[in-house]
Amino acid sequence: MSAPFDPSAFLATCSGRPGVYRMFDSEARLLYVGKAKNLKKRLSSYFRKTGQAPKTAALVARIAQIETTITANETEALLLEQTLIKEWRPPYNILLRDDKSYPYVFLSDGDFPRLGIHRGAKKAKGRYFGPYPSALAIRESLSLLQKTFLVRQCEDSYYKNRTRPCLQYQIKRCKGPCVGLVSPEEYAEDVRHSVMFLDGRSNALSEELSASMEKASMALEFERAAELRDQISMLRRVQDQQSMEGGTGDVDVVAVMLTPGGACVHLISVRGGRVLGSKNFFPQVAIEEEGGDVLMAFLAQYYLGNAERDLPSELIVNVQHEDFATLIEAIESLRGRSLSISISLRVRGTRARWQQLAVTNAEQALAARLANRQHLAERFEALATVLEMDEPPQRMECFDISHSSGEATVASCVVFGPEGPLKSDYRRFNIEGVTAGDDYAAMHQALTRRFSKIKDGEGKLPDVLLVDGGKGQLAMAREVLQELAVPDLILLGVAKGTTRKPGLEVLYLNDAEHEFTLPGNSPALHLIQQIRDESHRFAITGHRARRGKTRRTSTLEEVAGIGPKRRRELLNHFGGLQELSRASAEEIAKAPGISKKLAELIYDTLHSE
Repeated sequence: MSAPFDPSAFLATCSGRPGVYRMFDSEARLLYVGKAKNLKKRLSSYFRKTGQAPKTAALVARIAQIETTITANETEALLLEQTLIKEWRPPYNILLRDDKSYPYVFLSDGDFPRLGIHRGAKKAKGRYFGPYPSALAIRESLSLLQKTFLVRQCEDSYYKNRTRPCLQYQIKRCKGPCVGLVSPEEYAEDVRHSVMFLDGRSNALSEELSASMEKASMALEFERAAELRDQISMLRRVQDQQSMEGGTGDVDVVAVMLTPGGACVHLISVRGGRVLGSKNFFPQVAIEEEGGDVLMAFLAQYYLGNAERDLPSELIVNVQHEDFATLIEAIESLRGRSLSISISLRVRGTRARWQQLAVTNAEQALAARLANRQHLAERFEALATVLEMDEPPQRMECFDISHSSGEATVASCVVFGPEGPLKSDYRRFNIEGVTAGDDYAAMHQALTRRFSKIKDGEGKLPDVLLVDGGKGQLAMAREVLQELAVPDLILLGVAKGTTRKPGLEVLYLNDAEHEFTLPGNSPALHLIQQIRDESHRFAITGHRARRGKTRRTSTLEEVAGIGPKRRRELLNHFGGLQELSRASAEEIAKAPGISKKLAELIYDTLHSE
């Protein structure tokens, strides 16, 4: 009998990015498919103790497993959600009748025309834009256009009988043409902008709005400039790349992700150019395995293990392997016929977005699995055995040092317990007054500041203290603990082996004389590597933040090739740094004068924290 679903453990590892979630019962039957702008917040709402509707409570009572798929934005999540609902028709979803009548966007005639959705015969006078494959996608776009340009969407019968503005005016979704609160000329300009977008001239529209914003700013009309900035921001959201649709062909996208302690293979199925779904696989691998070998083994088992499995015309992967050609020959031999299958690593456009989506989901799924309580408990027990402890440690701390040639040195302290990272207990120490690049002195200062509190009767004492480094770092830690007369605790030094490859670390227990190694598949070693890597990540992010603050530059000024003029044009194009930060690398590359390589550099810089 499987263990009951633990929502708190699941939510602790759930991503806060946009995506789709699928809920299953104990027999792996799909119960419900939903989308979310923030997966963690949306899924948290299902497990409130009070205030749940009866239907929601009944659904939650049957949940045995939840799977998520991260998407680039909410629009993509919406499209994938609808695809999955149509494919699987889950019992707890609202299933709409498909009358196969494609919808249009309709713009009526008159002094103050309205925008709306239209199906059926085109009898009314006005302009029709479309057809569109999804009415839901139209509604989302119309909602954003209404917020952006404030063109009315109410029915004419309602519009003609108003004596005062309705709620849409109050919440700034309409300019109140029904009661004469906007001139025909101003309203016509908003309609013209809406038509430009619906005609597909969104780039020209963005440039026009950016120019108007710059002009208003130069004229000191800051309120008008702010309105235009908000319009540009909204428009960028409407223009999100819809990589869930828009491709062609039958494709399987397979990405492998390896970290100390595990591997994940994420497979996305695309048929007819539409993403139909995805699945995670967690193969058992030794820590010294290469990504290409893991992927090759998975593909061989997946496509050769079932002769009836549906074959795509193309496989998109994220790592290369020399035996891919042999794999295709084996598949053709099994099927008894020649097949036109290609395996691609370097792809562009929509296929590149599919590839990145698979990589992102593999990373997220593997991180969630490594943080799973059951796996962590096994690792803590294994570590207790290795360290000859009577019971698993309840608190482990790991220290690391990060700097750039001695500049802006930062020490990190991360804390792990039986339930995983205790992020509220994480600490960073800005190192001052030591020789640039002296890691030993930096470690001495960080440990002294941390354990001085223990001496003063404050703070919690760890059961195991890890230091990232070899004999020198270990000796420095022992010296600090002796100076402060800290009660006995287990001290563990983690040094990279001679080849500096994961899985070959050299460990020192309490002193340099007790040197040992662990097998690459040891759960105890996996836990040590996980804590060490988290300490390294936390130290680097703190160092980068301190370095950027020291230099007193904006985030964009750190990007090579972005001067004042190009920086101003880029911010004008997106309407500000906040919207630029939300954009994907593909969207940044569409800005004037920004190459794909530079766009990726900008994206990486903005998300380096």
